[in-house]
Amino acid sequence: MPQLILASNSPRRRELLQKLNIPFKALSPNVDESISTYVSPEDIVMTLALRKANIVKDLEENAVVVGCDTVVVCDDQILGKPKNESEARDMLKQLSGRTHSVYTGVAIIHDAKQELFFEKTDVEFWLLSDEEIEQYIESGESFDKAGAYGIQGLGALLVKSIRGDYYSVVGLPIARLSRVLREKFNL
Repeated sequence: MPQLILASNSPRRRELLQKLNIPFKALSPNVDESISTYVSPEDIVMTLALRKANIVKDLEENAVVVGCDTVVVCDDQILGKPKNESEARDMLKQLSGRTHSVYTGVAIIHDAKQELFFEKTDVEFWLLSDEEIEQYIESGESFDKAGAYGIQGLGALLVKSIRGDYYSVVGLPIARLSRVLREKFNL
């Protein structure tokens, strides 16, 4: 059986992949995440997931490599990871009291075979007070997450409802990944 490799440094993705009970290792690819022209959010996450997987594939022959990427979209604007408190604050204010979409793309590569897919989940936030936003920013959770929040942590207190795959919002649509790995890659 080939080695399974997660092309990510995300502790959340590693934790989710452990649920499959398949031995794996994680490698953190250094990837240029810029996109030169506007494409759809689903194309962005699948393109970036594929970039990550390809970099790791070149380092590890004969492995099954899983790359992932997640973006948050509100008002047709892509919200990545905030660079500072001001950006985090702006993002959380934009999401407050509204519904946004979270796209997570997955790329799986083994030898010449590749499989790409994405999941889209709609997330509705409560109307947030300035105090709630400041408290959340002070928690430190905002800074390594698309859209400046993590649904699996204190960010759960910001969320009124979701429609779609919860684990996709966390960063890895584990149920669909499990099926694709089993059906297409015999893992």
